[in-house]
Amino acid sequence: MSEAPQTGASAAGDAEAAHEGEPLVLTELIQRLKVRDVMTRELSTVSRAATMRDVQELMRQKKISGVPVEENGRFFGLVSIDDIIRALGGGYIDAPCSRHMTTKLVVLEDDMPLSFALRYFDRYHYGRFPVLNRDRRLVGIVCQRDINRALLVELAHELNRLENATLQAADKASARSVHVLREIPVCRYDFENAGKAANQIKRVLQERQFPPKLIRRIAVAAYELEINLCVHSDGGVLSWRVSNGRAEIIARDAGPGIEDVEWACRDGTSTANEWIRSLGFGAGMGLANVKRVSDEFEITSQKGSGTTVRAVVNIGELTV
Repeated sequence: MSEAPQTGASAAGDAEAAHEGEPLVLTELIQRLKVRDVMTRELSTVSRAATMRDVQELMRQKKISGVPVEENGRFFGLVSIDDIIRALGGGYIDAPCSRHMTTKLVVLEDDMPLSFALRYFDRYHYGRFPVLNRDRRLVGIVCQRDINRALLVELAHELNRLENATLQAADKASARSVHVLREIPVCRYDFENAGKAANQIKRVLQERQFPPKLIRRIAVAAYELEINLCVHSDGGVLSWRVSNGRAEIIARDAGPGIEDVEWACRDGTSTANEWIRSLGFGAGMGLANVKRVSDEFEITSQKGSGTTVRAVVNIGELTV
């Protein structure tokens, strides 16, 4: 039995609590990765006609503690080591697994953000979760070991990238003119993390004692562009920098593009569906609000190829 992921304020609160105190790089990885990026794709499965003894032998050979029951990609249930122990104790180890497999299951979908999987492990305390695709076909299985391994690999790559970027920046005199520079990945429909990038920007500006009115203008532009990436695109990157008396925020995505840019910049225009609106997003003020608080605003978009929005707020000769 699948359970729909939480959305809205309660989900955002859960995610905030789950990631509080984590290093920023690790938090960004959790936001960026999908379940499909960490799941095990090469599955050992059995049909409904297989006996519990067959499953026991498969577990012994593969050194695994759970076996999905599927036929032609259709997922029917899961036999765990606990099910085998009960079969041995109850004397029905030679019975078909279709009679004794676990069918009331919580499943994950392959395009869910990794943060959902972490929350599910914390909530249900299961050893593993089956993973289905949009067609409800079994495509993988994920356990905490899979997540830990993937995060360690990605973290190593990210730390190497950051180290190389730092060394390159140190060798370039032009880099000295950039006081603050960040790039933050934004995932599609990741509403539990929506607004975190804007809050991060706001916090950095407050630490550097920017005037409150300037902080509000920059934060509004960042938030609206972040939500647009989350709601209307396939995900993208929100980058921002403060240098030479200007705060510049750029949102880039790879699709689906905007057919009528002028229409999209008007108050109240939106392509958000009813589900998005029910969560409190997609009211149609995003680009209009960004344009309103910016000293410079430009947008380039090509249908099917993505959109880039650039907003600039002049900050004068502030020391940052």
